[in-house]
Amino acid sequence: MKKTLLLYWAPGGSVEFAAKAISEVIGSEKVELSDVASFDITRLDEFENVIIGSATVGAENWRDTRDNNKWNEFFVKAAAIDLSGKKVAAFGLGNQILYPEHFVDSLGYMKTEVEKRSGRLLGAWPDKGYDYTDSEGVANGYFFGLALDQDQQPELTDSRIREWVKLLSASMQF
Repeated sequence: MKKTLLLYWAPGGSVEFAAKAISEVIGSEKVELSDVASFDITRLDEFENVIIGSATVGAENWRDTRDNNKWNEFFVKAAAIDLSGKKVAAFGLGNQILYPEHFVDSLGYMKTEVEKRSGRLLGAWPDKGYDYTDSEGVANGYFFGLALDQDQQPELTDSRIREWVKLLSASMQF
């Protein structure tokens, strides 16, 4: 049984690319990789570690029940799940040049939803080397998880993923 679950949304783009890259760095034999819409939530207890990832979308998309908001749907279904015994980490993608006032806001959403279920996010990531004006995914100079900008800084993605997985490995013990 694999002890790490890596859930992401949306498939077919930069988020899936990053999810696959994270899985490969951890070791794909240790990770079950799934888009959040395809994952059977009743299986969540099978995993010790959960890594979640998303691109940043407008706040209105997190709060409503649009068909394309699969993270919202997942967290509604997971309302009664206790994450206190899980090791949870998050990664977010954003574009710091086109959307500098909302860069990786999804990390803030993920943190809130995990904490509602008695969990805590691991893997805070320093905000040095990024050029943004505001983010709901940062506090005290650290993002709540790994921040990636595949549009403006794709050359940094691989090294950031390697360093973040190394940081996580101490607590998640892949």
